[in-house]
Amino acid sequence: MSQPGHWIAFGIGVFLVLATTSSLIRTLVVPRAYVSRLSVTAARRFVRHTFIFIAARLSSYEVKDKILAISAPVSLIVQLIVWLALFGLGYGLILWAFIDGAFFGALREAGSSLFTLGFASTITGSATVVNFFAAFTGLIVIALQIAYLPTIYAAFNRRETLVTMLQSRAGAPAWGPEILARHHLVGLIGNLPDFYAEWERWAAEVAESHTTYPILITFRSPHPLRSWVLGLLAVMDSAALYLALSPKSAPTEARLCLRMGFTALRYIADVVRIPYDADPFPDDPIKLPYDDYLRGIERLREVDFPMERTPDQAWPHFRGWRVNYEDICYQLMDAIVAPPGPWSGERARLQGVTIIPQRPADRTPGDPHDAQPPKAAGFGWRWRA
Repeated sequence: MSQPGHWIAFGIGVFLVLATTSSLIRTLVVPRAYVSRLSVTAARRFVRHTFIFIAARLSSYEVKDKILAISAPVSLIVQLIVWLALFGLGYGLILWAFIDGAFFGALREAGSSLFTLGFASTITGSATVVNFFAAFTGLIVIALQIAYLPTIYAAFNRRETLVTMLQSRAGAPAWGPEILARHHLVGLIGNLPDFYAEWERWAAEVAESHTTYPILITFRSPHPLRSWVLGLLAVMDSAALYLALSPKSAPTEARLCLRMGFTALRYIADVVRIPYDADPFPDDPIKLPYDDYLRGIERLREVDFPMERTPDQAWPHFRGWRVNYEDICYQLMDAIVAPPGPWSGERARLQGVTIIPQRPADRTPGDPHDAQPPKAAGFGWRWRA
């Protein structure tokens, strides 16, 4: 290669190093919703689509969930490998302008410096400076990634604590009417204001953490029937139902929880580029069928939940709330293949399947065994096609 060609390679190398540094800083350092195209392409599109492609060819939801649960951690590893590879290539191109020989020798020297191995170096002033920068870069990349992982998993653990607690209140998968039914059934309606206030704070924290670290969006819950998006949808649906059916009794916290919930979803939608209507009209159509809405009302009637409006009267009010968040929730849940619970839309990779929430048997001492519901074989689930 001619000398001018070496300097063209030098320019390309500088560009690669600067672009990769920008991606590293945007992803790991800046506490703001800056999206790195490099990270998105490497971690989300390539790895995520590969795992979805594999999971789509499996028939069992449990196996799909196990496969997809690995995708987010693998994305982090691939992201690190891509950064190091691009830095190695960039510094190799830069070194090629200052050393004699083939490009492979420059690439070998760059790798030696980047990983601080020191088995190859050129004793010239310019090459030494580049080698020092490469060694410093390698240390910084590894250190930032090591510091990044505890932050990611701490945010994940905080998110999942409340999602796990929701299972006893909403079933698994979570369902909005089930939240109201269970609270009324055990005399805990008075706890709903605190419940909604806690989920308002949770939504605010998720909005901050999942826009700063978008990889968290694809981290799946430890249990196959739990999902952060599905849990938020269930809580918001319960608040919307309460406000629609019993506006005088519903706590103010339900309204605040709804507002923070769909605000958080919109922040996340902006980061992952999900389109939505920022100012929908209350009478805009929603995807939840009216018959499914009535099934939820029937669940509330089973436990004599107090209603100040008829289902027909409450429907326009419920729809007016749900139109603010339904479409974003459906798109997010379809993208991450969340458990297909009731009122959560279709999954492109789980066509026509709904998992019905399981309720624990109400057993009391002294009841004859033949009057009790059959014993469960485990924490399984039923399918409704």
